[in-house]
Amino acid sequence: MTNPLLEKNLLPPFSAIQAEHVEPAVRQLIERHKAQLEALLKQPGPRSWESLIQPIEDMDDELAHCWSPVSHLNGVLNSDDLRAAYNACLPLLSEYRTWLGQHTALYEAYVELTDSKGFSSLTQAQQRAIDNALRDFRLAGVALPEDGKIRYGELQQRLSDLSSRFSDNVLDATNAWSRQVTDAQLAGLPASAIASARQAAQQRDLSDCLLTLDFPSVFPVLTYCDDRDLRRDVYLANVTRASDIGPDAGRFDNSALIDEILDLRLELAKLLGFNNYAECSLATKMAESPQHVVDFLTQLAEKSSAQARREWQELCDFAAHEQGVAELKPWDVAYYSEKLRQRTFSIAQEEVRPYLPVNRVLNGLFEVVQRLYGVSVSEVDDFDSYHPQARLFEIRQEGEPLARFYLDLYARSHKRGGAWMDDCRVRRLTESGLQLPVAYLVCNFTAPVGEEPALLTENEMTTLFHEFGHGLHHMLTQQHVAAVSGINGVAWDAVELPSQFLENWCHQPEALAFVSGHVETGEPLPQALLEKMLAARNFQAGMQMMRQLEFSLFDFQLHQKWGQPGVTAQGIIDAVRAAVAVVPAVPENRFQHAFSHIFAGGYAAGYYSYKWAEVLSADAFARFEEEGIFNAHTGMEFRRHILEAGGSQDAMSLFIGFRGREPEIEPLLRHNGIAA
Repeated sequence: MTNPLLEKNLLPPFSAIQAEHVEPAVRQLIERHKAQLEALLKQPGPRSWESLIQPIEDMDDELAHCWSPVSHLNGVLNSDDLRAAYNACLPLLSEYRTWLGQHTALYEAYVELTDSKGFSSLTQAQQRAIDNALRDFRLAGVALPEDGKIRYGELQQRLSDLSSRFSDNVLDATNAWSRQVTDAQLAGLPASAIASARQAAQQRDLSDCLLTLDFPSVFPVLTYCDDRDLRRDVYLANVTRASDIGPDAGRFDNSALIDEILDLRLELAKLLGFNNYAECSLATKMAESPQHVVDFLTQLAEKSSAQARREWQELCDFAAHEQGVAELKPWDVAYYSEKLRQRTFSIAQEEVRPYLPVNRVLNGLFEVVQRLYGVSVSEVDDFDSYHPQARLFEIRQEGEPLARFYLDLYARSHKRGGAWMDDCRVRRLTESGLQLPVAYLVCNFTAPVGEEPALLTENEMTTLFHEFGHGLHHMLTQQHVAAVSGINGVAWDAVELPSQFLENWCHQPEALAFVSGHVETGEPLPQALLEKMLAARNFQAGMQMMRQLEFSLFDFQLHQKWGQPGVTAQGIIDAVRAAVAVVPAVPENRFQHAFSHIFAGGYAAGYYSYKWAEVLSADAFARFEEEGIFNAHTGMEFRRHILEAGGSQDAMSLFIGFRGREPEIEPLLRHNGIAA
């Protein structure tokens, strides 16, 4: 049987990939690479980039070509067979990575290369890749005694399994809940949201309308639905997902997984000589110490708290005096916030949607990127797809292809929630020439209804720009070494810089003139509506800031304090909420049970990175405010210092190269309308 995952293709052969291909391909590659590596290390002669690093990079890339499409399909087209195949391979991959990271002879070969005369003649990127590899060897336990190495491998394998199960539980809990409702129960919702709910019912051969826990279904109910009881039911179903309470209490419960993940992370950190997992996490980040992170988050909280509490009191007063609601519950917050927003700024979020048809926004985004970085984007019609909603695009400069990316925009069943960028192919130099980068860009927007085009919300437009910023970091890199190409080798708390940076153009009148256009007439956002939208941009910015700080402090303190007497996940989140939360939480809230970023993603003791990088991005954008938001020279400077450099230098040096100094917090506060 031929296996498409073992073939070398420019792009993944999605239509040929079956679940039964996955495990045999992964096993075969791992066995082959182990044998190749052992043979490589037995070769005589001085170590060089060509004799040691290049062959290892080739092996890594071959495995990535196999695993990347499998991982992507597991996220966007989940099925029982594929999930089983994916999960069967996680321990194999974990064991292989541990074997590599603890291979003493391989580590010694890297040290030998570092100490050789030839090391100084390597490029900066090559030297950086080797330095990072030596750090990663130490973090993989290469210096541990044999029993420690064995335990490290067991921990990593178990953590990989637990993280996958956590993610599966969240997806299953999301898919398990639905509520059939009538049009009358959805009174207050925009016609577009009701049409989506009606289409969801029709797709399951049901009458009336269907609500689910996919974000495009939850958001309009909580924001517009006049039926308070229905808002409460949807809210509670959403915040109790994968927990011990709620509609599916205990069925997909992540409680035990959370505790075990935290126990094993703490054991792993101590095995490597750290006091806690927060310290271990910072070994690959810009932040210097756990106290540095806590001080940073606390400073932001102190500067934002007063405004956030004023905003909350204003909302409570509005609900009480003008709506007759004596006590706001969490399921009321978005609903009355939208009413207050409309009264204050005379603008409803739905008013903007007709001006944001998805293709107009996409073309506008591509125009922004062309003006900033001198590249063009065009769609590729003929490609091997995995779903009718998936699209493929190519980035070119002066007619020459630089990169490609898949775009998968809409929410659907068996697709993981949220939005993300992942790499399909990394830019690197191979024996046959330059391999161009390819990215996956995934969102969960409201799907088009019938023949009508999808209309984005302002938040969805911002999410699209955000993910494309990540994509540009991956695709516009000029690095030839895979380990520092694109986002590889970039400090985790700087990874969000290009993504948050690009969001700024969503709120620039000069950009919105061509990013927006009425779905029927093509008319850009009218000046009056534009002014209202920009005026409303920082509506409840203090409350939003405190909400993100709540998540960041919970994550970091959880990993910093876990293992101390009496510490529990619920206890930590309760304490953090008591310190910084503005909106009181209900006892049923089990937010942590679906916090996939830290329990199934790469953000453990790193969720603060969003705020950390937001400081960088706001300060970087401040230079464009000074020199012109479409200043081509400034755009090319950002491209050269940040996007093209990838992980070839440390993140602070690259930022200083672009900005001329270290980052300052004031632009972030100013952009959020918070007094410094």
